[in-house]
Amino acid sequence: MKTLWLVRHARPLIDTDRCYGRLDIAADAQATQQAAQAFHKALLPLRGDLQLWHSPLQRCEQLALDLKALQPDFTATPDTRLLEMNFGHWEGQRWDDIGEPAISTWAQNLALHAPGDGESLAQMLQRVSQALEDARRNPSAHIVWICHAGVARCVEWLVQHGQQLPQSHEWTLPAPAYGQWVQIPLN
Repeated sequence: MKTLWLVRHARPLIDTDRCYGRLDIAADAQATQQAAQAFHKALLPLRGDLQLWHSPLQRCEQLALDLKALQPDFTATPDTRLLEMNFGHWEGQRWDDIGEPAISTWAQNLALHAPGDGESLAQMLQRVSQALEDARRNPSAHIVWICHAGVARCVEWLVQHGQQLPQSHEWTLPAPAYGQWVQIPLN
C-alpha cells in the first residue's frame, strides 16, 4: 500500500502567539536534529522505496537537510505547493493585535475569505490537492512531505472529504506536533 508521510517541522524560533504562516523563519536546530534522528529510525526499513519533498521555507528545509545528513542517498526536493497558508499582512503580527473582528470575519467564510488579504483556504486546498494527486501517481510506495500543520490538515480534509469546502465548525482536524509525523494511506 502506498503511504504519504506528513512530517511537521520542529518548533520555529518565533513566539507562538504570532501569526507566522509563510514567514521564512528557522526552527530550533537541536529540536530539528532530534526530529530528523527519530524520523530516520522510522524510515530505515523503507529507505529504498521512498521519495521526499519539502516546503521551501527554511524550517522545513532544515529538517530535510538533517535527514539527508543521516541518509546521504535521500533526495529532498522543494515544492512550493507544500508551503503554509499565506496570511498576507497578518504575517508576524500577534493574534491579539489582529483582533477578534478580523478573525471572526475569516471564520464566517473560512474557505473563501483570504485572511490578511493573503490566501484563502480554498486556494490552499487546491494547491495541496494538486500535490496529493501527484503523490498518488508517483510509483514510490512511500512519499514523504516535510511540511506545516496547515498542509497536514489540508491533506486530512481532502482524503476524508474530497473537494468539498469546509465550514469553520468542520475545520477541527488534528496536525502532527512539531517534529512529529502521521502516515496517510493513499489508495
